[in-house]
Amino acid sequence: MDVIGRKVETKELERLYKSESSEFVAVYGRRRVGKTFLIKEVFKDRFTFWHTGLSPYDRDKKHLLHDQLQAFLYSLQDYGLEEGEPCPKSWLEAFRLLEKLLTKKDDGSRQLVFIDELPWMDTARSRFIPAFEHFWNGWASKHNNLMLIVCGSATSWMEDNLINNKGGLYNRLNTEIKLHPFTLAECEEYFKSKKMAMSRYDLAQTYMVFGGIPHYLSLFEKGFSAPQNIDRLLFERDAKLRNEFQRLFGSLFKNAEDHIKVIRLLAQKRSGYTRSEILEKTGIKDGGGASEILKGLTESDFISPYVPFGERKTLRYKLIDPYCLFFLRFLDGQNKLDPQYWQKNNNSPRLNTWRGFAFEELCFYHIQQIKRKLGISGVSTTESSWIVYSQEQKAQAQMDMLIDRSDNIVNLCEMKYYKKPFVIDKAYDQELRERVQTLTDAVSRKKTVHLTLVAAYGLKQNEYSGQVQSVVALDDLFTPDF
Repeated sequence: MDVIGRKVETKELERLYKSESSEFVAVYGRRRVGKTFLIKEVFKDRFTFWHTGLSPYDRDKKHLLHDQLQAFLYSLQDYGLEEGEPCPKSWLEAFRLLEKLLTKKDDGSRQLVFIDELPWMDTARSRFIPAFEHFWNGWASKHNNLMLIVCGSATSWMEDNLINNKGGLYNRLNTEIKLHPFTLAECEEYFKSKKMAMSRYDLAQTYMVFGGIPHYLSLFEKGFSAPQNIDRLLFERDAKLRNEFQRLFGSLFKNAEDHIKVIRLLAQKRSGYTRSEILEKTGIKDGGGASEILKGLTESDFISPYVPFGERKTLRYKLIDPYCLFFLRFLDGQNKLDPQYWQKNNNSPRLNTWRGFAFEELCFYHIQQIKRKLGISGVSTTESSWIVYSQEQKAQAQMDMLIDRSDNIVNLCEMKYYKKPFVIDKAYDQELRERVQTLTDAVSRKKTVHLTLVAAYGLKQNEYSGQVQSVVALDDLFTPDF
């Protein structure tokens, strides 16, 4: 299968391969986002050496270092190292064997070394990083025909130990490539490549459940509807993604329990919590450990920090990963599940309520498409939701999305996920007028409030539709990134 999207990344990887210098490249991003697939498809059969670290998930930690070293030796032998070499006792010995292999195979042409899931190889007390630094600085960087690509799903490890390294690997990376989930346009392109017919309404609904994670999408089967595939992957007995939640965090973070505590908490409140609230409610101690948890979840695209509209210093964190939001709402703690739950309840009030909330998050992820439709792609903006509280701290109104623009406009965006054009009636018209007035009173006199409707199938014109300044439809969210 050809690579879907990733055009910029593919072009950059090919450019680096054709250079006449040693190249050190880090490709990272959350688990299942398609890092390994990208490297494999771009370079096909051009690898001189390929190794994948062993997952620490459900493994005996006492013997993990030995297992990692043994697996590395097996990979070396697969690519031509002589049989009979004993298992290396340290990573210094292991990388020395890699140097021996590459020297043996060196014919002057480009040598491509790919080490996948590098963070998994850095086990406790293994001294992996000093050995890796020695390999690159002392040997690999001196060979102009060598290209080293490393991948990792533990994005905080990649950031700390490679990208922002202050030690021996400081400023050694030539290129860093972070892969993000697919956009709606890329999801559509992916399903078309599999010859799978799906309406944009169902594509958006699929995105609300699984996000733009290529691995999850690859599990869809042709001939089944979107609701059938959702049941297959999540609700049927032994469904492939039923236990993904625990595996996901266990394979990414060493103290996964605390990361999961934060995720569970943030799932309870759409607007999220401040750092101090998170620590208080989870019992996680303040300090570097807490900062690392929030940083790791942020860099892995599970949570997002933001400053609520009108507040300059109050940083909040909210859960943005669609799969986690869906799992914790419908699957967590459920011992008995109807294997056809989604098909039977597709039009139920509970699912319709969920779609409304999930559509809002989908719109935040596609803010560039919304800005392009509004003709403000080049305008600097900040986006957030806003909850208006009374003096008694009771929520009076919630505004789904505010786009605060540097050209002195604030777009008050209302999101509606319906299967037909949305109709504004008299009661909702009055509610919208009150929201516009509330926001107008809160912003600077220099700013003007524009009411914007983001609705799957647009807005039906009637006597109450006139105050809407602009409309963004679902089709507009499918425009590709440029």
